[in-house]
Amino acid sequence: MSNLFYQAQGRRPVLDQARGVYMWDKDGKRYLDGSSGAMVCNIGHSNTEVLTAMRRQMEKSTFGYRLHFETEASEQLAQKLAALMPGDLNRVFFVSGGSEAVESAIKLARQYALATDQASRWKVISRSPSYHGCTLGALAVTGYTPLTAPFAPMMREMPKIPAPRAYLDGLDASDPVTGHHYADMLEAQILAEGPESVLAFILEPVGGASTGALVPPNGYMERIREICSRHGILLIMDEVMTGAGRTGAFLGSDHWQAQPDIVVMSKGLGAGYVPLGAVVADECLVAPILDQGGFAHGFTYAGNPLACAAGLAVVNTIEMNGLCANAARMGETLLARLNGLMQKHDLIGDVRGKGLLTAFEFMADRDSKAPLPARLNAHQRFVDLAYAKGLIVYSRRTRDGTEGDHILVCPPLIVNADHIDEIIEGLDASLVQFSQDIHSESKAG
Repeated sequence: MSNLFYQAQGRRPVLDQARGVYMWDKDGKRYLDGSSGAMVCNIGHSNTEVLTAMRRQMEKSTFGYRLHFETEASEQLAQKLAALMPGDLNRVFFVSGGSEAVESAIKLARQYALATDQASRWKVISRSPSYHGCTLGALAVTGYTPLTAPFAPMMREMPKIPAPRAYLDGLDASDPVTGHHYADMLEAQILAEGPESVLAFILEPVGGASTGALVPPNGYMERIREICSRHGILLIMDEVMTGAGRTGAFLGSDHWQAQPDIVVMSKGLGAGYVPLGAVVADECLVAPILDQGGFAHGFTYAGNPLACAAGLAVVNTIEMNGLCANAARMGETLLARLNGLMQKHDLIGDVRGKGLLTAFEFMADRDSKAPLPARLNAHQRFVDLAYAKGLIVYSRRTRDGTEGDHILVCPPLIVNADHIDEIIEGLDASLVQFSQDIHSESKAG
């Protein structure tokens, strides 16, 4: 018996230790962390520089409430993040996780509208499928039916536009016309809602769990930026998964000329060492709010000095060790190897991603893009098969959470060519077994 409960009834082995890209259970079995946990452990496990920074901060203080003290750790991390942001994004609000960060960004946008005589603006447009967090506010901008449907009566759902899944729609993602096609859906939705009522548009620059490392078509991001600017709508980049070097740049949005008004970060920022997230905004958004009495929002652990000391050490490690460049380089290798698996295994219908945020999607038929039958529960079964072979990967369903099984392969940014070989070997063996299993089931059925 366990007194804990989370999302399912299944049990896993007890974790004993973790170092670099590897983890060991109490029985001594070794696992390669091929998904960085939940795309969190960007610099790998047990980094000595981070542990030293945390120990140093613990010897000084572990908590200082923001209304009572400023702390050197939070000021230093805020300064570091501001220097890494595009344009004039230089004001930082710390939180403890991605859902808190999204919630904070939405409320910041709303309070900015109120402070600048734009009270009619309250709608936040997002995409479907999408995932932005599990609080009610974050769920309202999430497009993932299994997670949102149970709570629909408890929240005010926000408008959605289709995610730019060109590969499913049979469109050429390299053609800017395709990017404009999907981006123009945003303008159509703005006009349908009434531009004066729309506050913001939120998106992940590269799709996360809900769309499986979906890279936007050429021309999409730039057109999105232009549409938002023209209608006075704030552009919020959800960099919870893509930030902190995951895609081969510090921010996923750095790959395009589409500067955000607000950036949301978490996951790789704390890198699994501490709960940590951040909202970074332009001074022009923050100043009117502070001038009218302050941000009516907050969390007890906002700016916690221990968390910020760890986060600063994480960001310094990413910079000093060239991990953004390594993510770009190893990401190209990983994508090429995944495409090799696609040539070998008919079950893989699409491979996609950027940097070390990559995925492949199962399909029953590549030509029609038909998904595997949902009853096969392919995404979870494959994860379990790989796990049994000592490879940890992550999965979800691409098509509104009900079908379209995809597997996310997102190792830590410290990964090398030998690690990539080991990941591909584990995936290949798991694919062989998975194919045999479902073939046997179909014959028996």
